[in-house]
Amino acid sequence: MDQNVEPTAKLKGNIELPADKSISHRSVMFASLHEGYSRISNFSTAADPYSTIGCMRGLGVDIREVGDNVLEINGVGRDGLQKPQNDLDCGNSGTTMRLLSGIIAGSGVTARLIGDESLSSRTMKRIIKPLTRMGADIDAREADFAPLHISRTCPLQALHFPLPIPSAQLKSCVLLAGLFGEEPTQVIETLPSRDHTERLLELPIQRENGKKKIFASREVDIPEQSYRIPNDFSAAAFWLVAGAIHPDAEILLPNVGMNPTRTGALNILENMGADIVISNEHREGAEPVADLRVVSSALTPFDITEHIVPNCIDELPVLAVAMLFADGVSRISGAEELRHKETDRLKAIADMLDRAGADFKEFKDGLEITGRPDFTPRAADYKSFDDHRIAMAAAVLALRSNKTSRIRNADCTAISYPEFWKDLQLLTN
Repeated sequence: MDQNVEPTAKLKGNIELPADKSISHRSVMFASLHEGYSRISNFSTAADPYSTIGCMRGLGVDIREVGDNVLEINGVGRDGLQKPQNDLDCGNSGTTMRLLSGIIAGSGVTARLIGDESLSSRTMKRIIKPLTRMGADIDAREADFAPLHISRTCPLQALHFPLPIPSAQLKSCVLLAGLFGEEPTQVIETLPSRDHTERLLELPIQRENGKKKIFASREVDIPEQSYRIPNDFSAAAFWLVAGAIHPDAEILLPNVGMNPTRTGALNILENMGADIVISNEHREGAEPVADLRVVSSALTPFDITEHIVPNCIDELPVLAVAMLFADGVSRISGAEELRHKETDRLKAIADMLDRAGADFKEFKDGLEITGRPDFTPRAADYKSFDDHRIAMAAAVLALRSNKTSRIRNADCTAISYPEFWKDLQLLTN
């Protein structure tokens, strides 16, 4: 499906964002490993978390949808997972494949994990290496790519694992495998990454000399996962940028997840001068939540460095859009990890900026963007590269054009934000 985006005189309204995908994935996996009942509300309707539901059902877990976005899960505990009768289909979800690989390797269940064409083109080398060191036997296509056939015949080995990169998926994969070990596995994190796994599992943590050590073993009692999942901050970021760069905007976003390892984009936008008000701060389970309000703002340049990137990596495409309307030169560096997402996102961002007529330079690990408050993007035919975040970033940019633009293959937004185009229409009417 292609989608036309018209320039609009105003952006105003209240948006009920989709549920957080990262927490939705983990809630199902952790509830399945909990020995007992969990009830999860506001579960994501996006395609990726449903891949996780399908995989956990394939492992013998009873998961029932009992209302709008409400799941009831009868967890089987660590030792209750069953060998699946069929392949476990992870769809397009890297989170499903990487975290589930840790569970499979730790449990000793034999399973084959598959994905769609996009997921099958993404390397799994980073998780294969530590899981192999822990005793898993992993047969992968060309040694690095899905399908992954995972089994284990020897005892699980505890692992001392300094994270080579700040990756929540890699961290979670190793910790989930470690949950099945008699001796503690420890992951050592120098640069912060999303901490949903250690929060939701209540894992032991030590902090010393600027490092964070996270421990996982059979000693950890996997808690019940009954809570309301917060709304997705990554989805909120698109409207925060849209409101900040538009000359006549006021957008309210209730119940947004405010986990400090996720809200780097908020801090960046505030440093750029975005007028954002935070109110109604409270908690949903282990996660902080608040309402956000953004209005039209005058933006200044900002440099996103490698130390900041892990906390805003999913939001970089739309932050690049914000930089186009800042008064001066902004830079993104240390973001080479973007080249290994659903697509080469740095290349995709550069293509989007080029089609808009932006003044920018592309580098191996980032971008340099020269912005102007009065920048008017060219009406363009934007390629989504079948990447949901590129499609939504292009839509936000197109709102500032003076003519109709088109987003190709725009239905890819359903991966993380099924109602994106409907919400866009709500704000412009």
